[in-house]
Amino acid sequence: MENNPVWSRRGFLGVGVGVLGAAGLAACGGDSESPRKVQPEVPQELIDAAAAMKGSAMGMLSQKLYSTAANDALDSSIKKFADTTGTKIENSLVQADAGDVVAKIDAEVKGGVARDLAFMTDSRFVAQFQALGDLEDVTDVVTALTAKYGEPCAEAKNYCVFDGRWFAIPYHFIGIGSFLRKDWMQDKGISPKDVYSWEELRDLCLEISDPAKRRFGWGMTVNRSGDGNGMIEALINAYGGSIASNDGRKVTFDSPETVQAVTFLGDIYTNPKYKPMLPPGVASWTDTSNNENWLAGVLGYTRNQFSVYADSRTKKNPVHANTHVFSDCIGPATDNPLLLGQSQGFVVFKGAKNPALAKLLAQYLVSAPALLGVAKEAPGLVMPAWEKVWDADPFFTSGDPAFPMLRKITELTLPLNTKNGLAFPQKASAGQQAVGSAYVLTDMMQQVVQGAAPAQAVTAAHAKMVQIFNQQGLRQ
Repeated sequence: MENNPVWSRRGFLGVGVGVLGAAGLAACGGDSESPRKVQPEVPQELIDAAAAMKGSAMGMLSQKLYSTAANDALDSSIKKFADTTGTKIENSLVQADAGDVVAKIDAEVKGGVARDLAFMTDSRFVAQFQALGDLEDVTDVVTALTAKYGEPCAEAKNYCVFDGRWFAIPYHFIGIGSFLRKDWMQDKGISPKDVYSWEELRDLCLEISDPAKRRFGWGMTVNRSGDGNGMIEALINAYGGSIASNDGRKVTFDSPETVQAVTFLGDIYTNPKYKPMLPPGVASWTDTSNNENWLAGVLGYTRNQFSVYADSRTKKNPVHANTHVFSDCIGPATDNPLLLGQSQGFVVFKGAKNPALAKLLAQYLVSAPALLGVAKEAPGLVMPAWEKVWDADPFFTSGDPAFPMLRKITELTLPLNTKNGLAFPQKASAGQQAVGSAYVLTDMMQQVVQGAAPAQAVTAAHAKMVQIFNQQGLRQ
């Protein structure tokens, strides 16, 4: 597996760090400035609990963050833990958008060679691994952390809990937001708002576009990408459509609401009226493309994890000062944005060789001292997942004007409801997560862009989803 481009490996021996390469998380893209050496102290209670494990080893698997400095800050925290406890920890980085990451890790678990601990995006992966029988129950750890740090972020309670038991430990909240160029808006006499409808946003993007000045308002692709998937699903949900029923078990995609949303979105990419707001090459963009173009100053709007915002801040890009942040758009079925955010969750794999040490490391990494160095290198992208961790350092509460909005999202009262009875987050579903991994939504939109009728494309996508749900054991 060391030769597989999906993986890279970092070894910790308690004396220095060896980096043998890095596979990027495509949805985030880019690098950051040189890392600061962060050596947060390990709490005495964890040192005492690890005393019997001195000399032992474990493996960890991490979703690679967008910045080298953020990954190095995480390495520094892990190394501190390993040094202090006298253990050896090997951390490998994974490209989560490789498409076959679930199958690869499942094969490792079934083959008895999986890492002990990993962190993965809860809304994208945890239900799939749990359905495959790959995860250990970690309710004991979450119970202990709740007693110490208060409640975890709201959405994690949906995506990490199955039959009343926790199968992932909330690690850090991932900021997701929408970004507009407020200076371009000012040039047109437009005042920023906190909430837009999708129709308002489309029209605004067209108004602020000026191809002669390399200003392209609409900075999103429907090509295969995590960002494309997320934007398409968010828009469909705002119109009152969804991949599945609220219990996550039945495919409900083919609906008038979904067709209306797909028709609206398809028109942006096919109607000559909107051509001036589309950046050159947008049809073939990958996950890093909107990041790169936003940071190059040629986009008026994009929707992304906070990686793009963090990169502009840490690199002192002038785009940062001209960024208007808002949560998301509403549609005909919504009065408020349905944005929930995501969180990374630690999972302990079945057959782990050192699960006790893995659980102790997880408890250390969620704490404010260990998280702070990573958060400062990825501001807004890496934020606390636990109530009292937010209040443990002023950086989390006031380090950036966008942070209060992000905290508000972590503490939402859920579910968020649409006018036609959908409730978000819907119950975590292996079928729904597998649909995302298979890029059914972006493939559907590509058909529309190439001339297929929206209703026809929706029906075909529905059929693919039914097949995927059946494969996941959710018989339709």
